[in-house]
Amino acid sequence: MPDLSPARDQQFRRMREVVREIFTAALKNASIESAFACNVHCERRVLRIGEDLHDLDSYQRVFVVSIGKAAHTMAAALEAQLGSSLEGIVATSVEPASQVRGFRYFRGGHPTPTAESIRAADAILKSLTALDSASLAIFMISGGGSAIVEKPVDDEISLPDLAATYRTLVHSGAPIAEINAIRKHLSAVKGGRLAQAAYPAQQISILVSDVPGNTPDALASGPTMPDSTSIHDCERIAAKYNLLDQFPNSVANLFRQHALDETPKSDDPAFVRARWWTVLSNKVAIDEAAVAATRAGFAVEVDNSCDDWPYDKAADYLLNRLRELRRKVSRVCLISGGEVTVTVRNGGIGGRNQQFALACAEPISRHDITVLSAGTDGIDGNSPAAGAVVDGSTLDRANSDRVDARAGSAEAVRHALSSFNAYPLFDALGDTVVTGPTGNNLRDLRILLAY
Repeated sequence: MPDLSPARDQQFRRMREVVREIFTAALKNASIESAFACNVHCERRVLRIGEDLHDLDSYQRVFVVSIGKAAHTMAAALEAQLGSSLEGIVATSVEPASQVRGFRYFRGGHPTPTAESIRAADAILKSLTALDSASLAIFMISGGGSAIVEKPVDDEISLPDLAATYRTLVHSGAPIAEINAIRKHLSAVKGGRLAQAAYPAQQISILVSDVPGNTPDALASGPTMPDSTSIHDCERIAAKYNLLDQFPNSVANLFRQHALDETPKSDDPAFVRARWWTVLSNKVAIDEAAVAATRAGFAVEVDNSCDDWPYDKAADYLLNRLRELRRKVSRVCLISGGEVTVTVRNGGIGGRNQQFALACAEPISRHDITVLSAGTDGIDGNSPAAGAVVDGSTLDRANSDRVDARAGSAEAVRHALSSFNAYPLFDALGDTVVTGPTGNNLRDLRILLAY
């Protein structure tokens, strides 16, 4: 196979820059600061959240609980609106450069809970149970909260068993809504149980969502919302993915003995004085990416059909869709939001976004197509990257001196896919997308360019 011409190589290089610029613009403009500026405002001690007004002077106590990957960013944004008179708890997965005054900070684990996750849950539950009907509880919830704040519903479930359960669920290939259904029923804080702890306080939840728009109670496993899933759902999901043989005995026995407790539903008293507002979601990130792509001269199409699909099926679908669109216009950008699923077995270093991108490398080889897939939280699996970029030159460039000769072959790409070890190849090529933790979490973006 002859080398790419300098002109073609330059074109591919420029399109890799363009697709990165589109992703960066989406991250910048779909920010928590912008969302709070539009949706949260305080003037003369009257707090507006969405369409709700709260006279802060009418409450004897206002307590804030902020959990998830965006917890610190949300606490800082709330302080910018209310001033420095806040008290509460922040539980996040990274150590922020500074802390918001008045908040206790916990650094919980992600993607599996740690001892600090349990300490965070204990502290939150203790604080919430001290509230009364003259109190206002402000919950700020973002993705990742499922692992960052956690406490088993049964004392027989040890921390190692809890972590093993999370790993089993994450690697099962189940979509996040099914994973969270089980997490809720195994937890003392999820599936509305934080709302129960805060009752009878007035409650309002501010949501930065990393879940599909029609399942807001899946965000961080819905700690403040009525649970739309049931024990029956959990048993069905466990059977579907053969989970009982993979769970630790302490968890599997709860299923076998039908000993799970049901989570609170919409008729629970805890929700009578509760409201929820989604201020930021994957749709905002998609819209901002579309604006940036239009400015770059592309006709834009959005297709979220493959949300929660297996990564390889999603790659085939989106590449076929891109080719269809390319027949109608000369420069097209296809944007897809949400997440793909990967069933990991004895994996290497990578994540679902790099896995998806690598699955696109061989089908688009030598075609005028560039693909970026990355997480808006800046984290992809167990790698330092948020995702990766591939294009029609990826296989050719992998044959260069920067990567061992075998890495350039289609066989090697398939081996990296089957071993879930995409990161080393992308790192050697300089095609990783590295942002570091963004302090935000709006699911993933897949941006496909044809030109």
